Amino acid sequence: MPLSLREEFPTISDLAYQEYRRHLHVADVMTTPVLSIGPDMTMKDVAEIMGERHVGSLVVTERETPVGIVTERDLLGKVIAQDREPAEVTVRNVMSTRLVTVHPTDTIKDAARTMIKQKGRLVVLKEGMVEGIVTASDLIRALPSIPETKLKVEDVMTRKVVSADRDTPVRRVAKTMGDMRIGSVLVKDSGKPTGIFTERDLLTKVLARGLSMETAVGGVASTPLITIASGSSIHKTALTMASKHIRRLPVIEGEEIVGIVTARDLVEAYSK
Repeated sequence: MPLSLREEFPTISDLAYQEYRRHLHVADVMTTPVLSIGPDMTMKDVAEIMGERHVGSLVVTERETPVGIVTERDLLGKVIAQDREPAEVTVRNVMSTRLVTVHPTDTIKDAARTMIKQKGRLVVLKEGMVEGIVTASDLIRALPSIPETKLKVEDVMTRKVVSADRDTPVRRVAKTMGDMRIGSVLVKDSGKPTGIFTERDLLTKVLARGLSMETAVGGVASTPLITIASGSSIHKTALTMASKHIRRLPVIEGEEIVGIVTARDLVEAYSK
């Protein structure tokens, strides 16, 4: 794909901004304040808080000390996919007690490498106190436009895309996501992709609202479907995700979906 005029001939201010982004630190991109929950609260409480606040993780604290983290993936894979009732499962039973931590002064490059190596959201600690949290979405908003982000989207995307008919019950789709450890499923209407159902949709549109898990997935999927063309740079892909506030982006070639790229895929590419 040819470069735009601005990409080929960046202005002095463009170059200065790119240089500034190269030197961002964790403190510049972390999300604050951090929401926390006690270990004896239920996963129903977790679902309601995450859904209402539109977050994907909560730090678990006991006597004001961080003892773990619980994520939307824990809710999906350890509760919903196993047909367990969220109101009957405590946070203590599913949380991860291994905290992946970084310091506010760490560079975003170091944070990206830690995230990929340790496979988890990053809790920002300073002198033992939680200062913030860093997700893949936080990092892609700060990806600088430098040679290491000039890879093409097809170099980092996942080529296997899972889909479901719009009439499929949410329960079945959620179980598929949990069993396969994936965060989204494309939703089709008469064989044509029309939307995407994600972990966040499950939280905000189903669990937080108390909707039945037998609800048809088409009614709670995110629409219209946002896509990006094969051949796009991962920097352009990151900009698209950041501007649209999404974490998963189907990749098209012509009119066919040939893969899907996630925020974590982009972070992994940047971290190398």
